[in-house]
Amino acid sequence: MSYVLGLRCRECGREYPKDVLFVCEYCFGSLEVVYDYAKIKKIMTKKEISKRPYNLWRYRELLPLDKEPTSGLHSGFTPLVRAHNLADYLGVKEIYIKDDSVSHPTLSFKDRVVAVALSKAKEFGFNTVACASTGNLANSVSAQSALCGLRSFIFIPADLEMAKIVSTLVYGASVVAVEGNYDEVNRLCTEIASRYRWAFVNINIRPYYAEGSKTFGFEIAEQLGWRLPQNIVVPVAGGSLISKIWKAFQELYKLGFVDKPRTKVYAAQAEGCSPVVTAIKENSEIIKPVKPKTIAKSLAIGNPADGYYAVSTVKESRGSGENVSDEEIVEAIQILAKTEGIFTETAGGVTLAATKKLIENKIIPKDESIVVSITGNGLKTQDAVIPKLKKPWRIKPSLESFIENLKIHEE
Repeated sequence: MSYVLGLRCRECGREYPKDVLFVCEYCFGSLEVVYDYAKIKKIMTKKEISKRPYNLWRYRELLPLDKEPTSGLHSGFTPLVRAHNLADYLGVKEIYIKDDSVSHPTLSFKDRVVAVALSKAKEFGFNTVACASTGNLANSVSAQSALCGLRSFIFIPADLEMAKIVSTLVYGASVVAVEGNYDEVNRLCTEIASRYRWAFVNINIRPYYAEGSKTFGFEIAEQLGWRLPQNIVVPVAGGSLISKIWKAFQELYKLGFVDKPRTKVYAAQAEGCSPVVTAIKENSEIIKPVKPKTIAKSLAIGNPADGYYAVSTVKESRGSGENVSDEEIVEAIQILAKTEGIFTETAGGVTLAATKKLIENKIIPKDESIVVSITGNGLKTQDAVIPKLKKPWRIKPSLESFIENLKIHEE
């Protein structure tokens, strides 16, 4: 049973039926899914949720499907790790890692949004899905469309990391490397979407796709014993994840699952592509597009589709934003690996480096709870850290050689 009432423009409030729509035809505002919370409140309880499988569909009443899901049946419910070693390193009382670097099946939070998007695409009768991607979305659309028996076209910037290209090609998708940056790829895909009857997950079915990000926030609340953190730091690319986490917290409050949200939400971006953080620091509502230049390619969106809403989320929550250099990103990747045994990609390095700066600048208090959003796996962006790593010892296959080298390396 669906609890979706329809779609609503986030700007003018005009309402639309459940259909393949993504922009208001009157004011060009983006559309968002609207639910019947009164009905949901009657049947969705903490006890009922506790009986369900540990995947993202345990919150299905708050997701936009009319039928049973057909994708992502093993996605979601990733660990929320109490990071004691990292807390000692940063000098804070209580810090957690929400670890989507181990999300199934493609090791990033994109498995959540794609699970919802492909299930909805099948409901709409599409047989072909597509996306514009900086890597993680490409991996997930390719993998999950293979499982669902859907044809897939993946459009990426031609200079994407090779690991992410291989992790897309292996599932059999048609991968199109466009000689341009993500914003140029996205513009091309918008034109293609108007010509072919394909479901572009992050374009023409974006309102449904974006709802999958809420499960990241639902899980944090449930894993904290149905309470919300005092601070959460979120990486920003297109701006959807950060605003949907905030929406998740608001929905749980409406249903009576948590107290009124007082979480401060912080945006994290790389210095080489930080249009949202720049707007936050300048106290502006205008997102000025930039040309990305950063090792954090999964966040390299110079003209974020939901940038305005990302800024609004930060302001509404009384949070802030921080940007970090490529050197700080690599350092943060190593800090997380050495303290918690978690290898994150460059986006996670951005998030932790921004968290570190926000703490050092006394914007995040050291005695409050903090959640750091880790959204992807370091195996995908190894090139970023390889120059900073020690080389392995090379020895002869003998005990004498090992002892000799042990003395050398321990001196």
